[in-house]
Amino acid sequence: MPNDPVKSRNSDALSAKADNDGALPQAKTSTSEDVAAFVAKARALSPHAPGAKSRLIFALDATMSRQPTWDMACTLQADMFREAAALGSLDIRLVYYRGYNECRATGWISDSSKLATLMSKIDCRGGDTQIGRVLSDARREAVESGVRAVVFVGDAMEEKVDALCAKAGELGMLKVPVFLFQEGHDAAAEQAFREIARLTGGAWCRFDPGAAAQLRELLRAAAAYAAGGREALLKLAKTASGAAQLIGQMK
Repeated sequence: MPNDPVKSRNSDALSAKADNDGALPQAKTSTSEDVAAFVAKARALSPHAPGAKSRLIFALDATMSRQPTWDMACTLQADMFREAAALGSLDIRLVYYRGYNECRATGWISDSSKLATLMSKIDCRGGDTQIGRVLSDARREAVESGVRAVVFVGDAMEEKVDALCAKAGELGMLKVPVFLFQEGHDAAAEQAFREIARLTGGAWCRFDPGAAAQLRELLRAAAAYAAGGREALLKLAKTASGAAQLIGQMK
């Protein structure tokens, strides 16, 4: 088996909220007091403030059915950095889940080659979806370090949709849109993904299996938003269909 690329060290250090081997903690239900506290703290660290760091969480389903798209994403993620570079800079935090109860995250990465190297060392494994843990991680990072957007690429949803929607609503309160890019036509996944997008002020788009060009355009559009906000996405939408798809859904 390949070495796990997300050990805690130097610039690739994992979040302080993750355990020592990089696993994210189990998602928990928030009380109203918890929600009020993190919203207040997050407003002080708003990624939309002038001069704020542009940060994007790039989350991927790495269960066995995702191997073809994972390989595509390994190649296409560089396009996200290139799009962002034209607008400034972008830090990306890679989050993925796979196997039995395994959900991991890297630290913030500003080098596309480093991110590509990390992704190339990860193999897909069978297991259930863990979208709730992805959303919980996004919420923590939004409060602790500021996050402008979340990208999620997957094909299935096997969790309680109401629980996911509650977490999505919290991200919406923090003004962190989630862009969900669905491969395939799973009806339950589409319903959940559309609702998460609506609650966060993000967008849902489908891409065909193996359609690298479609996924590339969607990732470029998300990166443009993360690096330059709505204005950058509107500008890109004049020439790119992926950006037009996203801006057409966003609140």
